[in-house]
Amino acid sequence: MRNEERVQVQPKHRKKFLNGYPLIFKEALVNPEKLKTEGTIIQLVDTDGTFIGKGYYGRQNKGYGWVLTQDANESIDEGFFVNKLQRALQYRKPFFEDPNTTAFRIVNGEGDGLGGITIDRFNDYYLINWYSEGAYSFKNDVVNALKKLVDFKGIYEKKRFDSKGQYVEDDDFVAGERGEFPLVVKENGVDFAVYLNEGAMVGVFLDQRPVRKIIQDKYAEGKRVLNTFSYTGAFSVFASLGGATHTTSVDLANRSLNKTIEQFSLNGIDYESENILVMDVFKYFKYAVKKNLKFDMVILDPPSFARSKKHTFSAAKDYKNLLKETIAITEDKGIIVASTNYSGYDMRKFKTFIDQAFKETGGKYRLLEEFSLPEDFRTTKEFREGDYLKVVFIEKIKG
Repeated sequence: MRNEERVQVQPKHRKKFLNGYPLIFKEALVNPEKLKTEGTIIQLVDTDGTFIGKGYYGRQNKGYGWVLTQDANESIDEGFFVNKLQRALQYRKPFFEDPNTTAFRIVNGEGDGLGGITIDRFNDYYLINWYSEGAYSFKNDVVNALKKLVDFKGIYEKKRFDSKGQYVEDDDFVAGERGEFPLVVKENGVDFAVYLNEGAMVGVFLDQRPVRKIIQDKYAEGKRVLNTFSYTGAFSVFASLGGATHTTSVDLANRSLNKTIEQFSLNGIDYESENILVMDVFKYFKYAVKKNLKFDMVILDPPSFARSKKHTFSAAKDYKNLLKETIAITEDKGIIVASTNYSGYDMRKFKTFIDQAFKETGGKYRLLEEFSLPEDFRTTKEFREGDYLKVVFIEKIKG
């Protein structure tokens, strides 16, 4: 039997939960010390004992767990997850019917009422991400529910938690048959090699799908493109297929070289005619200035936090200065694709960094368009932090 605890909510936070806020955070609880075992079912109650919501205890960087239902009589069991997954799959039905895109998200945590859990589809393979031990305690129920609802070849998992909140290295295979990797999936007709068995990163970030497409369809033709923090070169591949005259991909990770070569080769692009550099991006900016290199398009999609031997980058503090360095190597009338997945500020705040960066460099700019999470990365208005992605296309105007 799963443990269950009644935990009181501070009066000032009561209304927030009644209005559907899903994240259980420590400051909202009167008696958080009652929570000892992750996976414990939490009955959130008012100070007079009135029911507010039901969820589970699971520690991750965001909080203490998630509210899963506001029905006091609803059991959180396999049937519960079957119902949640059915709704999630129905919402993504158009994706299943599109042969040109075979990699997409089918469960996006709290956006689908399942905070702490995401599920992605790669062809006929499914990948479950668990973000806390508490979430992972529901593994059997979630896996069984998924088996009942989808045709699958195999199911894999990633445990994105330990005492430091990091990824847990383990055998990621769960059920079905083991895949032969790389698994080649499609995104808007473009091929990607993904690996569900090689640690936390599988080879492509699915949330940038609309951004990659518009780069290919609208912005890349005739451009010299710099792709920073390039990972496996996905933006570079779409830019090249969109008619870019040349791409430069820069990432500090050693694996980025072979992974980017692989993605280019899969799509019939001569990787030897492109520039793929294993290098500290911050060092590359200085190199580009020294060599007077300029680009028609610069893609800037850093992680929320990055550390190299000489640099530490925090999206919370340093994005403006990174933009200033980007402006310096962007041609007049060039495009900067500024992106961040940092959830600590919203699009409005992000745009203030853009404005400050141009003012401090004496430049002018025009905002062309912006993107947040795509449709399969479902969010809920009650938890705006969940809509973490912010992408802005900026034209640098000659001063």
